[in-house]
Parts: sequence; structure tokens; C-alpha cells
Amino acid sequence: PLHSLSSPWLLTACCVAIAEEVVEEVVEEEVVEEEVEVAPEAAPEPEAEPEPEPEPEAEPEPEPEPEAEEVVEEEAQKPQFKVPKVPDGDKVDFDDIQKKRQNKDLIELQALIDAHFEHRKKEEEELIALKERIEKRRAERAEQNRIRSEKEKERAARREEERLKREEADAKKKADEDAKKKSALSSMGSNYSSHLQKADSKRGGKKETEREKKKKILAGRRKALNIDHLNEEKLKEKAKELHEWMQTLESEKFDHIERLKRQKYEVTTLRKRVEELSKFSKKGKTVRRK
Repeated sequence: PLHSLSSPWLLTACCVAIAEEVVEEVVEEEVVEEEVEVAPEAAPEPEAEPEPEPEPEAEPEPEPEPEAEEVVEEEAQKPQFKVPKVPDGDKVDFDDIQKKRQNKDLIELQALIDAHFEHRKKEEEELIALKERIEKRRAERAEQNRIRSEKEKERAARREEERLKREEADAKKKADEDAKKKSALSSMGSNYSSHLQKADSKRGGKKETEREKKKKILAGRRKALNIDHLNEEKLKEKAKELHEWMQTLESEKFDHIERLKRQKYEVTTLRKRVEELSKFSKKGKTVRRK
């Protein structure tokens, strides 16, 4: 069917072919009708010429009869056409039949063309609706992406704000701890030096022991902290330096403690061996005496 053609070019070619077939049929019918209508009638038989009256025998002349016979024979040899007989009853109107057929073909052709254009119109409407749906979906996707990006920005800003708050709180906490440590160290240094001075004054001229010498040396090494003139950055550096120094001292202390434990273990082990050996040696001496 013509409405199944998807290309306008194919539709035009089909319409042209149908129109040419219709025109050829119409031309053939017209030629047949003209042949039927203009068919040559059968030539009328020539009437016999009246024979000439006999003339007086006085003047004998050749009779013209042989010429008439020759003319009749020539006319008899010519082909005779017969008019076709029209059937009895109603006369056939070829023009009416031709017009009806043409009208029928034109109606069918117009119906096919209308159906094709209707189908094409529906396809165009569907295409327009599809384009509208695509544009709508694209707009919705763009809106969703915009909302998502805004939410991401808000979350990033909130995370950054929370990070800054945490850093500020940590810095404040660290500053408070540093201030406490600074005050504790300063009070400890002054108290320790005053305590040593009091102990020395009490002892008077007593002989210093090793422990007292050690404390005196440590007191000389441990100087009082003079941090009143330092700003915040320098205080942080000083606190960091003291912290590292304390870590070093703790590590050295741990090493010394471990070494002391190992030495104690070795001493006890050696003492036990010595005691065992001494027992065996005493037994040997008693046996020899016996």
C-alpha cells in the first residue's frame, strides 16, 4: 500500500506510475471507440449500368459489354467491409464507462495520497512529541545536576567550616596546655632551686654525698625559664623544644632502666652459679678429708 512508503520520493514515483497506467488505459479505450465508431462502411455495390439500346445494324460497332464485365469483376475483387452489429438492448456508452473508471482511479489515488499524508502528519507529530520529551528530560537532568552541585558545594563549605572550628579548638587547647606547662615548669624550677638552697643551708659544712653532688649538678644545668618576653610563636617553639628534650630524656631513662634490669638478672644468675659451685666444692673437700 502507498501509506507504507516512508519516502516522499517513492510516493511520487508510485503516483506517477499509477497515473501513466490510467492514461494508457484511457488512450487505449479511446482508440478502440474511434475504430468502432469510424469503421469504414462497406462499399456499396456498384449498380449495373443500363445496357445500351440496340442501334441499327447499318452501322456495326463493337459492343461495350465486355468493358462493363471487367469493371464488375474488378469491383468484386475489392475487399468488402461490414459494419459491426450493435447488440440488441440498451446502447453501451463508452464515454460514461471511461469517466466512471477515471473517477474511480482518481478517488483511489486521492485516498492513497490522503492516507500517506495523514500517516506522515502523525509521524511528524510523534517526532515533535519525542523532541519535546527529550528537551524536557534534558532540562530535568540539568536541573538535577545543578541541585546536586549546589548540595556538594554546601557540604564542602560545611566540612571546611567544621575543619576550621576543629583546628581553632585544637590550637586553643594546645595553647592552654602550653601555658599550663609553662607555669608548671617555671614554678617547679624556682621551687626546686629554693629547696636545694634550703637543704644546703641545713647541712652546713657536712660532706656532700654523691646524690647531693648529682642534684647540685642538675640544678646548675636546669636553668630557670625566662619566657615573659616571648611572643606566641616563640613560646610554641620553646614548648616544642622542651617537649622534644623530655622525650629524649624519657628514652634515655628507659634505656638505662632496661640495662639495669639486665645487669641485675645477670648478677643474680652469676650469684646462683657461684653458690652452686661453692656447694660442690665443699662436698669435694669433705670427701677428700674422709
